[in-house]
Amino acid sequence: MYKYKEIHLGNLIQERVEELDMPIARIVSFLNIEEEEIQATYTLESIDTVSLLKWCKLLDYDFFRIYTQHLIIYAPSSSHSQKPGQSSKLPQFRKNIYTREIIEFILELIHSETKTPQQVIKEYRIPKTTLYKWIMKYKKNV
Repeated sequence: MYKYKEIHLGNLIQERVEELDMPIARIVSFLNIEEEEIQATYTLESIDTVSLLKWCKLLDYDFFRIYTQHLIIYAPSSSHSQKPGQSSKLPQFRKNIYTREIIEFILELIHSETKTPQQVIKEYRIPKTTLYKWIMKYKKNV
């Protein structure tokens, strides 16, 4: 299971390149950068979003989702993040993306009694029925 606390994009990009055994010439051609810049990218903890989007397309992997998982685990959305009666012009997402790692993290909080199911529902804004389905479905694994 990947630990979402510390994210080092350069390492993750390099790992994906190695997994795919992608030739450096393909990367140079696709990104239109020199080999030295590619090597320098591997050392960076973060990169700009335009470059990251290009890497996502090239490597067929959604690196942005790693940040989404980090936000779900370490910065659950707050119910008081917006003033009452005020709407945002930004896109509103109706569903969170729950990966197996997120589900295991949430269930471990409950199993270890770090948080109660009610606290999880309130702090992480997970629907009550969803949480209890997870508890029933994965109770053997936690």
